[in-house]
Amino acid sequence: MTEFPLSSPAQVGRPVDAYPDKIDGAVLKIAGVVVLGAIMSILDITVVNVALPELQTTFTGTDNPLSYATVAWTVTAYTLALATVIPLTGWAADRFGTKRLYMLAIALFTLGSVLCAAATSINLLILFRVLQGLGGGLLMPLGMTIMTRAAGPHRMGRLMAILGIPMLLGPILGPILGGYLIDAVSWHWIFLINLPLGIIALLYAAWALPKDTPEPSESFDFLGMAMMSPGLAMFLYGISSIPEAGTFFSAKVMGWGTAGLLLLIAFVIYSFKPKHPLLDFRLFQNRNLTVATITMFIFGAAFFGGLLLVPTYFQQVRGEDALHAGLLVAPQGIGAMVTMPIAGALADKKPVGRIVPFGLLAIIVGMFLLSRVDGDTSYWGYIIPVLFLLGLGMGGTMMPIMTSAIKTLTAHQVARGSTLLNITQQIASSVGVAIMSVVLTNGLKNDALVSQAAGFREASAGVTDPAQIQQLLPQFPKVAEILAAAGNDQAAGAAKLAAAAADAAGKVFGNSFLVAAFLVLLTLVPAFFLPRDHEESHLTDDEDDAPAAPVFVH
Repeated sequence: MTEFPLSSPAQVGRPVDAYPDKIDGAVLKIAGVVVLGAIMSILDITVVNVALPELQTTFTGTDNPLSYATVAWTVTAYTLALATVIPLTGWAADRFGTKRLYMLAIALFTLGSVLCAAATSINLLILFRVLQGLGGGLLMPLGMTIMTRAAGPHRMGRLMAILGIPMLLGPILGPILGGYLIDAVSWHWIFLINLPLGIIALLYAAWALPKDTPEPSESFDFLGMAMMSPGLAMFLYGISSIPEAGTFFSAKVMGWGTAGLLLLIAFVIYSFKPKHPLLDFRLFQNRNLTVATITMFIFGAAFFGGLLLVPTYFQQVRGEDALHAGLLVAPQGIGAMVTMPIAGALADKKPVGRIVPFGLLAIIVGMFLLSRVDGDTSYWGYIIPVLFLLGLGMGGTMMPIMTSAIKTLTAHQVARGSTLLNITQQIASSVGVAIMSVVLTNGLKNDALVSQAAGFREASAGVTDPAQIQQLLPQFPKVAEILAAAGNDQAAGAAKLAAAAADAAGKVFGNSFLVAAFLVLLTLVPAFFLPRDHEESHLTDDEDDAPAAPVFVH
């Protein structure tokens, strides 16, 4: 057991100038634990998406497939559990200590993963995904708390840039890894892959994370929890039902969404009464936290909603499989990896109000350029460079915003502040995905050629008699027009119809990207109020009177 009186980044009560300015090995060791845990959590949000068609027939056979809405609950259940457990993090971190709680979260996530792989019915799989989400929901806010304590006030931007790695790798690697494992082995391995990762993460955390002392000074807000978690779950369930319903105004969406929203409003009003509420909205008295949270909400809804459309475009319009669609999205992650460490280093030296607008402008330009895609837009000549530009903007936006929010909190407020930020991001992402899904779905439905081509394919499936096909054509005038232009050559007619429908669908996607661009444009309004002068860090404000205690790494 080795004692580090001052070099350990997690030391309690250390004055500001005692933290080294550079990222040292002790900090990187802790960062490795957090990044590994975050990758496990975020990867599992996206990796299951590509397995949904497989899960439709896995438990019931190809002759009796489950509905897409049923198997989609394997995704929804995970994200709902993820969101509802996040509010517990601040209290639990004080009560049990970040190290023990982080290791418990990894163990719970890993156990849930193994049980998912062993599920024998869709209902069991959904249940075990809830267990998995309960562990995964603790990993991100806990990781932010651990990283903040490790970084100290002078290195927050660079450390937050490291934490941004899994946020980028998850959406990129999820479809690639999921597609490969399903094709090469079986769907079980999209969950079993977490077993070795979980064991490594547990051993790594036991070795690398410094021991911390729990301070269970606050009573748990049971009434707040009784309003917050069900309210958040119902609201997100209502929002997540919008793409299936095709409108914001269906009974299912309005019923669940309104009930959840009313509970959340009641929770917010109530939260100003107890001394130690579940979510401390008094933190929003901090102007920088408030502005950063508003900026992140609008940005998260716009960017992550638009991000959903990219792999969907590759699959639905260009006919790519899940694996290749994931590979084609990779340039966006590469672009973010270029600018994220640069933006992180700048955020430690410059006000974020002078950094974030440049990232937002890159994203706005990228979204406007994507709005010009159609059914045969060049990959290398157009789409991939634009995705790289979007990634450059992403790397210069997300982490500086979060850094601005966290820097002005005291060490004791970090766990609760990061909880607020994570819930904001989760809600923003769900709202953005719902908005863009409705825009896309309605756009495809309202385009005459796209809708008629889909209807004609369904009506003519299995029909080989040309006379019967001719009888169908009056129902689909746009299709009839294209096929008539091809004459008697049925193969040429089918090829022309497919190309025309793909081109029309591509333009619908382009219009959806245009909506996303205008939403990102709105982000410039709150971003204008981000700090434009030097920010004083308050991470050590509540530690001035604390004794300097040695930290042991074992």
